[in-house]
Amino acid sequence: MISVICVYNDELIFQDYLLRSLAAQKSDFELVTIDNTKKQFKSAAEALNWGANQATAEYLMFVHQDVCLGSDSWFNGIEALLESLPHLGIAGVAGVRERGPTLKERFKNILHQKPIGRFRNVVTHGPQDKQWGAPIQQSEPVQTLDECLVIIPKSVFSTVQFDEATCSDWHLYAVDYCLSIKTHGFCVYVIPMHVHHGSQGVKKSLVQVLASFGTFSPEYYRTLKRVLSKHRHQFKWVHTSCGSWSVARPFTVQRAALTLNYVIKRAAPVLNYIIVGAYPFTIPYRVWRRRQL
Repeated sequence: MISVICVYNDELIFQDYLLRSLAAQKSDFELVTIDNTKKQFKSAAEALNWGANQATAEYLMFVHQDVCLGSDSWFNGIEALLESLPHLGIAGVAGVRERGPTLKERFKNILHQKPIGRFRNVVTHGPQDKQWGAPIQQSEPVQTLDECLVIIPKSVFSTVQFDEATCSDWHLYAVDYCLSIKTHGFCVYVIPMHVHHGSQGVKKSLVQVLASFGTFSPEYYRTLKRVLSKHRHQFKWVHTSCGSWSVARPFTVQRAALTLNYVIKRAAPVLNYIIVGAYPFTIPYRVWRRRQL
């Protein structure tokens, strides 16, 4: 049996997504809920470690409050699938490989872009059911996993828990765990178990991105810096669902490159419009007009 462990801070989202999905399941499971609406827990690692200590099943599934399982038979056969994975340390539904299969994808890693080939998952996002990354048909080894849903054998978790010191907020606790578990000789896998994630990701204006020097919160970057420092002797690169990071290059320089890359991509349509508008008789303008018509 599997223990489903979730810390939530919005009861309505929790009810509409995860609990409704679990209520439709045909298989048995243990549910451990952690009410953080009053913010008694300061970090995901602290809350989930507490929840894991209450769980009794052989496998611990840590899942976000806004996740829906892909079918009412989602738990059927999942334990057999997990048991078939050699040296399983942690499994999830979305992850990132250490390098892309082509030179072009490896080059995109340096630019902090997201080559589809490295991102492996069975996740859809938001009301439009957007696909993230490259869908998989069978379990695959990866370097790190996204936090939306991960499963850890209880026997493994009793040895290595989430690092509350490194991940002292709500970010990157699964990434840090994946890297830690690899140094203990275990493996990290993405499994072909579909889920829907209600989140549509972080959306900021160009002004907000420039003001915060990045697309994520200051807490995210502080935790990321600690994760890179912690694992700098074991890994040259840390690949996450939000970008790839070198443990050797100056963190501020990498963060600036990612911010600049984002701004350029967001500003490109605006710059194109300004150029086209300034020179209405140019070829780009005529091509643009034909597309509008």
